[in-house]
Amino acid sequence: MTKFSRTILLSGISALSITLSFAGQASAAGLQAQAADTTATELDSIVVIGTRRTDRSVVDSPSPIDVFGGEELSRQPAADMLDVVKNLVPSFYVPQNTISDASTFVRAPSLRGLGADQVLVMINGKRYNRSALVQVVTGGDTALSLGAQAVDLSLIPSIAVKNLQILRDGATAQYGSDAIGGVINYGLRDSDSGFEAQARYGQTYSGDGESYQFAVNAGFKLFDAGFVNVSGEYFDDGETSRGATRPIAAVFAGLNPSLAGQLPNYPGPAQIWGSSPTDGYKVFVNAGYDVGENTHLYLTANVGHREADQSFNYRSPISAPTPLAVNNGTGTPATGSPGRNGAFAPIYLTPCPTGNATCPAGGFVKNSNTFSFTSVYPAGFTPRFQGVVEQFYGTMGVRGRADSGLTYDLSGTVAKNSLDLAMTKSLNASFGPTSQKEFKFGKLIQRETNLNLDLTYPIEVGFASPITLSGGGEYRHEEYEATAGDTQSYAAGPYAVQPLYVQVSPGVYTRSIVGGSPETASQSPGASGYGGTSPASAKTSTQSNYGVYLGAEADVTEAFTLGVAGRYEDYDTFGDTFVGKVNSLYRVSEMFSVRGTVGTGFHAPSPGQSNTEILTTAFAPGGEQVQTGTYPVTSAIAKYFGAKTLTPEKSTNYGVGFIFNPIDNFTLTVDGYLIKVKDRISITSTFDVVAADIVAQPALAAVGVGGAVAYFTNGFDTKTKGIDAVATYRMQLADNPLSLTLAYSYNKSTVTKSDPVAIGADRIYDIENITPKHRANASASYEVGGFLINARGNYYSSWSTNQDYPGQKFGSKVTADLDVSYTVAEKYTLTVGANNLFDAYPDKLKPTTANPIYALTGSTADGQIYPRSGGPFGMNGGFWYARLKVKY
Repeated sequence: MTKFSRTILLSGISALSITLSFAGQASAAGLQAQAADTTATELDSIVVIGTRRTDRSVVDSPSPIDVFGGEELSRQPAADMLDVVKNLVPSFYVPQNTISDASTFVRAPSLRGLGADQVLVMINGKRYNRSALVQVVTGGDTALSLGAQAVDLSLIPSIAVKNLQILRDGATAQYGSDAIGGVINYGLRDSDSGFEAQARYGQTYSGDGESYQFAVNAGFKLFDAGFVNVSGEYFDDGETSRGATRPIAAVFAGLNPSLAGQLPNYPGPAQIWGSSPTDGYKVFVNAGYDVGENTHLYLTANVGHREADQSFNYRSPISAPTPLAVNNGTGTPATGSPGRNGAFAPIYLTPCPTGNATCPAGGFVKNSNTFSFTSVYPAGFTPRFQGVVEQFYGTMGVRGRADSGLTYDLSGTVAKNSLDLAMTKSLNASFGPTSQKEFKFGKLIQRETNLNLDLTYPIEVGFASPITLSGGGEYRHEEYEATAGDTQSYAAGPYAVQPLYVQVSPGVYTRSIVGGSPETASQSPGASGYGGTSPASAKTSTQSNYGVYLGAEADVTEAFTLGVAGRYEDYDTFGDTFVGKVNSLYRVSEMFSVRGTVGTGFHAPSPGQSNTEILTTAFAPGGEQVQTGTYPVTSAIAKYFGAKTLTPEKSTNYGVGFIFNPIDNFTLTVDGYLIKVKDRISITSTFDVVAADIVAQPALAAVGVGGAVAYFTNGFDTKTKGIDAVATYRMQLADNPLSLTLAYSYNKSTVTKSDPVAIGADRIYDIENITPKHRANASASYEVGGFLINARGNYYSSWSTNQDYPGQKFGSKVTADLDVSYTVAEKYTLTVGANNLFDAYPDKLKPTTANPIYALTGSTADGQIYPRSGGPFGMNGGFWYARLKVKY
């Protein structure tokens, strides 16, 4: 989108606001009341996480909790819940992830600087299932969550959510494994009547990334004693591109104009740095039925489907005939010479004659009988990587209250998440002329079964409130399955290793010698870009555990609240553990309270982390692809390189803060925290594979000589400290309600201990620097004349990543969001708006010796202009949209 077009858009928003304001006076009162009620509800709503009591609100909770109403979530112009939460919560971080293997399909977020699997996600207070993907791609895309197997939040439709509560406090003692960094709980809509439908269209200012979203919610009575609430969403997000073509692709087009049209994506970039095209649907059903005055049956179900199609790196059939000018940041003229991809090396087709002593079996004759993949891909190729996510989650239970005051909640959950991986426009070079071009890699499947019992009982002991005793138990069973892919997706074909011989006389051969050494041609096994699961690696791994907990909470006096909790868990894979927590709140006065927390926690290794085996393709600085195998700690290969059984991560967290509420319409909360995590689970640095390794471990043939091996390990300790501050203020401006919110987050992580085999210096640097240490959101919501106007400013401090861009610091940025809504007859609402209103981008990559910029394209050798992860707010630039909502 041009500056002129943006001006027209912004002028249109303003003109619409002014014009409709004269027509909208009749609907103003209803809209104002709705918005005011929403804001008040967020402050005064009963919190259901961090406590077993049922009378706690945000302003009197001993633990810091953020509450967002469903309306606020559904107003965000994003189909992906990850982006919705990122827009609202300063301490929540998620990268854009471009060309990130399967991590593009399931992105890993971070809360308060911790890994994606160190945050527990719940639906109506019940544990939500993990995704099937274990994050194995290295680099800035997964620096905080390498090795994590976490929840896929993108499967939750915003329209299904009544409120979102985020507990910014360790809660493992209350809820079990994963709640080291906090808890995210989605409370679902439970109305028994009404209908709402939304349709949104938008696109980036650059004209790509077209986005469609259609969402519906409806409530129904169930025999006058219950409800069924159904929410569904369909979305279709188009591809964006923010890179340049590869310099070698530009060279190819210049040398071969007749073939230029066969370059991938021509005349656009040969590979795409941007958001992958994604579409799908997601559905939630929330139902309840009263079977008596104090007994309630409930059911929650979630079904989701998502498909994405990702660009991979371009594979060139040629090397640059002459060096290309580059800027490497030193001020000295320099050149670079992008090379041919190894798949285009000649493949010799003539095997040694049978029974010839001078040309043994397994050898090949070096002659003119060769095959080249230029006959298949004359202009090179860019593989396309497809991922299909399928989700089912269901919880059924009964809860109630006895006359004695005992409350009970008994529930069972079953869930299944799968990721089906495939690739098109690729090849397996080791199969030569018989190679496929399309591959199925197999499915990754996560299954979970949970049984849960929660009890509370009040005891009067003369305190200001009864002591709420809580206790319960939980049984969990997890299965992680990997199914086999196509043979060619993982296998080494007949041309993987070719010892070459030359004929010196009829029937007599000798080894071909190059540079004084015997010549052997080789081709990488498996599909170019990713490796499928072999039958030997296809398996199902399980883990079961049970846990019991006890807790007590009470207002000891009118001013002092105290809570304690302890939890014991036993796993059939690694043993048992015990954790505890103490929190308190002291009301110094009616307007000022202080609170604090001390607790321990843990994150248990999942069956996926203990048993993942996967083959990916990376590129060395010279451009050659390198196969990297990640192996389970139980495998012979991992043990050969030193792997040991995984153990739980263990944490200790401290928190202290205050609540300042001097008047009814102003609240300020400030909370500091310190989280220490020992034995964090991650993936090791890589080990280079040599010929002797393959002799010792023949299965390493799938990686090949020159490839790399990594495995999961407990490799390092971290210390994370920070401050979260939230201020809210409600007032009248010109007799119309105005709501103001300022949220600030400071977060700093430090690696305090590490095993150099497990984690290198560059990743340590990234853990400490890849997220902005300072984040702030300032938002305002104003209703006037039938309009609702929402504006938000977002601040991101500087950040850097040594794994991807050593030597560069990306500067601080400010983005702005604006939307204007107009409601007619209290039922029909039209919204127009923009995210990243002023089209901000992260800094462009600066020239360095590690990432020289080619003069021909103004990009790196692989076409990058902006950081591949997108940084804290992405690299798509501004996004405008229009949404129509109908609500009865």
